[in-house]
Parts: sequence; C-alpha cells; structure tokens
Amino acid sequence: MPNRLETAASPYLRSHATNPVDWWEWSAEAFAEAERRDVPVLVSIGYSTCHWCHVMARESFSDSVLAGYLNENFVAIKVDREEHAEVDSTYLAAASAFTPNLGWPLNVFVTPAGRAFFAGTYWPPTAVGQHPAFRQVLESVTEAWTARREQVETSGAAIAQALAQSRAVESELVADFAPVIDALAAAEDLDHGGFGDAPKFPVTPVLRFLLDRGARSAEHSPEAAGLADRTLTAMAASALRDPVDGGFFRYSTQADWTDPHYERMLYDNAQLLAAYALADSAEIATGVAEFLRDQLLLPSGAFASGLDSESTVDGKRVEGFYYSLDAASRARVEAPPRDDKILTGWNGLAIEALALAGARYGNAEWIALARGAADFLLAEHVGVGGGGSDAAVGRLVRTSIDGILSDAAATLEDSGMLAQGLLELSIATGEVRYALAARDLVDGALAAGAAGSGSSPFGLPGGSDSVLAAQGLSTEADISDGAHPSGLSAMAAAAHTLFALTGDAQYRDAAEASMKLVGQLAAQQPISFGTALTLMSELGAPLRQLVVVTADGANAVVPDAAAGAAGGTSDGSAATGGELTSLARTLHRAGGIGVAVSQAQADAFAASGFELFAARTATGGAPTAYLCEEFVCRLPLTDAPALRALLGAN
Repeated sequence: MPNRLETAASPYLRSHATNPVDWWEWSAEAFAEAERRDVPVLVSIGYSTCHWCHVMARESFSDSVLAGYLNENFVAIKVDREEHAEVDSTYLAAASAFTPNLGWPLNVFVTPAGRAFFAGTYWPPTAVGQHPAFRQVLESVTEAWTARREQVETSGAAIAQALAQSRAVESELVADFAPVIDALAAAEDLDHGGFGDAPKFPVTPVLRFLLDRGARSAEHSPEAAGLADRTLTAMAASALRDPVDGGFFRYSTQADWTDPHYERMLYDNAQLLAAYALADSAEIATGVAEFLRDQLLLPSGAFASGLDSESTVDGKRVEGFYYSLDAASRARVEAPPRDDKILTGWNGLAIEALALAGARYGNAEWIALARGAADFLLAEHVGVGGGGSDAAVGRLVRTSIDGILSDAAATLEDSGMLAQGLLELSIATGEVRYALAARDLVDGALAAGAAGSGSSPFGLPGGSDSVLAAQGLSTEADISDGAHPSGLSAMAAAAHTLFALTGDAQYRDAAEASMKLVGQLAAQQPISFGTALTLMSELGAPLRQLVVVTADGANAVVPDAAAGAAGGTSDGSAATGGELTSLARTLHRAGGIGVAVSQAQADAFAASGFELFAARTATGGAPTAYLCEEFVCRLPLTDAPALRALLGAN
C-alpha cells in the first residue's frame, strides 16, 4: 500500500501516514480512483490540535480490521481543514443537512462526483447509546451505495444544488447599532462573563466591535465598553488562560470557563493580543505577546498555527495534563506537539496584533516580531512562481512547512488578513513597502472580483479550489466572523484602511459594497459578524486621521523597548515628539487612523500615492501634527496640549 501522506505539507496528514488506512490527499486523482472502482469516497477532515481527531485516529483509523473494510469499500481522503479551508467550509455546509452538531473530525461520504450524501463527526469504535459504531456507519453507507444508489445520487445532487444557490443577499449597512449592542448585552452571561452558555468561546471579533463602539460612540460607550471589559476581564482570570505562559486555550466546555479544550491556536491568541491592547490591559497583552514569541515563533520568523491539546504521559496521550503543571514541572515532561504549519492568513492576524500592540505600548520587540513574520511571508508566500515579490506576479501560498509549499488554493482570508497585517505594520514602522505590498494584494482581489461572476467586489486571483470547481461545488466563502474575520470582512477592512491612507474612493466603495452583502445578517446575528460590524461602524462615522511628522533620525516611530507600556521614547525627550506620537497611537484603532512618521517616510508615502501624507512636513524641524477628517486637515500643530484638547473636543 503506497504511503501518500509521509511528505505532506500538513503535520496532521503526516500523523496519519502510518495508519493502515489507504489514505489519499485531497486531489482529483482520488475521485478518479473512486470512479474507476465505483465506490463512494470518505472525506475525513480534521486538524493537528484537534483532540477528538486524535481519539478517532487511535480508535478507528489505526484498527487494521476496520481499515481493511474501509480500504475495500471506499476511497479515503484525509484533509487538514486549516490547509484546505474552502474544502472544509463546503463540506461543513453539506454536513449541516445531516447533523446539527457540526465540528471536527468531520466525516463526509460523497459520490465520485463529489456529491455529499451522508455525514457526521466523531463515531466511536463501539456503539454508545444512540451513537452507532464507526463500523456500523461504514456498513450502512456501503449498503446504501450498493442497494439504493438512485436515492443516494438524488440526495447528493439536491444538496449540491442547494449549496450552489446559497449566496449572500445585498442589503443595507447597519446604521443603528443600539439594537445590536442590546442583543449582545442580552446574550451576556451575567454570572461568568462571555456570551451564551456552554461551550464558551472568546468570539474576539465581537469584542473588537464593542471596543470600537466604546471608543467612538458617546451614546453607547458605557454599555458597549463595559460589556467588552467584563468579558475580557473574566477570560483573563479564568481557566481559559494559561497562568504559566499567558496564552489562551481555544474554548471552555463549561459556562464558567472551566474545563477548557486545551489546544491553543495562533488566530485566537493574535486577536486576543489586539483586543487586550485596545482595552489597555497591558499585563494581559504582554502575556499573550510573550506566548506568541516563546511558544509559536519559528526560526523563519513566521508563527506556527497552534499547539496540541494532548501530551504524552507514560506512553499515553493525555489531554490537559501538561497544563495542570507549574513551570518547573513542565520543564521535566514532554510538551504538547506544535503544528509548525505556517498559514498566511493567521500570520497576518499575528502581524496586525503585534504591530498594533507594539506601537500602542512603544514596544520595539513586538514590532520586530511582526516585521520578521511579514518579511518571511513576502519572501516565501507572496508571488511564488512569478520570479518576484510583487503580489500581482505568481500565486499566493496558503500554507507551508519546512520549505514545503502546499498546493492548496489560497483563500480570500489569506489575502485580506495579510493585507491588513501589512498595513498595520506599515503604520507602526512608517515603512511604505509594507503598505505597497498590501495594496497589491487588495488590487489583485479587486481585479479578480471584477473578472468573476460572484456578488462580492473581491475575488481570488488564483481561483478557488480546482477540485471543487471541477465538481461544480465552488461556493462563495463563509461570510461569518465567528472565531476570526471572514475573508470578505478581512479584505474589506484592508480596503477601508487603504482608503484612509490613500483617499482612493474605489477602496471605500469596495468595502461598502462588501458589507452590504452581510448587513442584514449582521443585524440579525451580531455574535457571528463582529468584524463586519466593526467595519460598518467605521464606515458610518466620520473618518478621523492624525499624522505626526518628526525630523529624520528622531526615532519617533519605533521607540526603544525600554519605554514599555508608557508610550513615547525611553528618555521621554520632547525632541522625539513623544507626546504627539503617543496621541497618534492612542487614536489609532480607537475611532480613527493615527500614524507617526519621519520626514523621509512621509515623503516616501506621498510619492507612492498615499494622499494622507502629501505636503506633511515637520515644521521648522519640530514634531508636527496634522489632524484631519476625511482628508480635510486643520492647521498643523506642534503643541501636544492643544492637540489633546482638539481630540477631546471631537
């Protein structure tokens, strides 16, 4: 039996390489083999840090007798949901026709043409209560395939048609946020913090929305900000946060945040770093940043996708044991495995968070971490195969590991999250090259959207997954912002940031058109559309912009790390424009855009078409602030108290 998984770009697939199951990677060849043999396909989807994926692998996929039956009657495809996000979202949508309890592992039975006709999640090796054994499921599917083929084909075709017809419906942007905040407040767990009952997730996009409303809205500020602060405080004090290294677990199985599932994901911790920084929780933000640095940072400068929930104890895999130990005891046992897969989109979230928090707290180390990840992605994941680093040349890579590039199609979230991260890094460092790379990504998505037939103004320059496309199963990407921003929201947010820097109306128009696709759903289901609501909040308010220009060599942009959380520079010298720069950082992402640059950097931005920086100079060599609204600016200021008074008045 050939081993097709041992050189995969996914550690999750590699972990199944020794199974007696004759696994295939996601490919057209696997479906062609099923067609040749006239057997159904099992598409089994999971990820490296998934506890129940490991359990099913040990119980069922390592069983030689069960594997023999599976190999004889099926073509089995193993998929890493993090590598093939579009495949995962497509089959999740199909699986919802068969089970309301969606999750991973996700096991979907499909025809050789790719039509799903049955699905479920974890099945035990022996029947438990109403849950059949996995062998029973396989036998039932085999019986249906051989004895009731017409029914199977009809069911699969109907589901495929329903998926193809599911499209976002254009509506209006949310304009009145009071009902949205009221709905979120009504869902608050008043005893333990957070939203709803068990299981309890951070839902960080919603927290970012509440923080944004608290920063910009006098009418709803106390309620929105209070709701966010209570949740952030409860999570920080709960079992969801590891007290040893400061990282957060993915979710808790109980309403009071206890008994977490212990996997720790890059996307959760990156977003929580940004949220705690915006909430001015410096201690918690520092802990999360140090977790990213100490636990997920790779030698390449990029970040790994996550840490497993299980560690090995006396030869057995045990969930959570490692995290029950103190720091000294942890040093004596094997740590949970790390998934070293580098995901472009999730690294974009980390770049954004580290740059934002680093600039806000004057922490040069965090900004350097963001720069390291960005430089790796621009060199290794952007423009691959095109002979250059320009995003318009070659393709965007979704994931790689140890120099092995996955052939999985990059998604809109990869382009959007990376673009927003690069823009945040450009704002933090004053380096225009990052903003130019972000603009290339956004422009590429706009061009692909204009050339396509979808309802979104954004498309994928490299196209969608080729196997799904050939099967007629390509659908518009998931538009909800549950655990992290959707591709649509991420790209629209990047476009709006570009508008704030360039004044080019095409970017604002694209952001508005995108949000109109989700406006109605966001109003009805705010818990699932936090990033979209944040962007609609920004679109509905006057755009405030603050540019601080210092003389070249003043080091106002990336201060010495010794400045810590105080903002400004380590010596507090007025010559560096510390007070003005600090005000710019405070405004940034709290109802506006705030940028501090040197004179040379301002000139470089202006020369590259970023209108906000045109004719911005350090008056007489002194640090100078330009406060603008929709690119209409007040007279330049060199006096920090005067600027603070203006900001307070607005």
